[in-house]
Amino acid sequence: MSADRHGHTHRLDLADATVREWDATVVAADPEQGIVLDRSAFYPGGGGQPPDEGVLLWGGVRTRIAGTRRGDELYLVPVEGDPLPPPGTAVRGALDDERRTALMRTHSGLHVLTGVVLRDFGAKVTGGNMEPLTARMDFDLAEVPGDFKDRVAEAVNAEIAADRRIEVRTLPREEAYAIPDLIRTATDLLPPDIEQVRIVDIVGLDLQADGGTHVASTAMVGRVEVVKMENKGRGFRRLRVRIV
Repeated sequence: MSADRHGHTHRLDLADATVREWDATVVAADPEQGIVLDRSAFYPGGGGQPPDEGVLLWGGVRTRIAGTRRGDELYLVPVEGDPLPPPGTAVRGALDDERRTALMRTHSGLHVLTGVVLRDFGAKVTGGNMEPLTARMDFDLAEVPGDFKDRVAEAVNAEIAADRRIEVRTLPREEAYAIPDLIRTATDLLPPDIEQVRIVDIVGLDLQADGGTHVASTAMVGRVEVVKMENKGRGFRRLRVRIV
């Protein structure tokens, strides 16, 4: 399977995160599994980033998409009760733009956060989760200064204000793994059968393997508020953040 495909679906979101509407053909439609398109910009979820939501328009009908399911194919899950377009149907796909854009801003903001914490405190990520404009990140950090939360917030927003470019590219696995600290999590979660590694580069700050969607520059993130730091014991520090 090529890096930009999942089963029969060409992943438009991997090449261009700005795509919000596109034409496609239904490859399969199953009431249990979902709908498979030949082309899709729906991000299927992963790496802490939730899946996209949106609609399919066909023949004067609207089918709402509540999420996705990954298996051998990339299945779009319709809202219960909405009609399934039969295989062969030409459809117009459209993402919930507000949700996707918020998730892109949030995801890019988290990369700035992890880049700052690694650079300034030497700590890797042990977990995390995001929703539109809110998130938590967990770090392996035994000792923290009393002003840790404020220092992190100041440094993160300075990097956002620097308007650093955010570039995405793919590298062969061997070449990618030669990059120091490419895997930002404390445990390497990259499947062993992945031959091409997708890299997200916040130029001059952070470089890591990642499959999600991002804005084009740090200035597009907005501002990150570090709402709370929690000490979960044994070097487990949780930061809760909000994007404004």
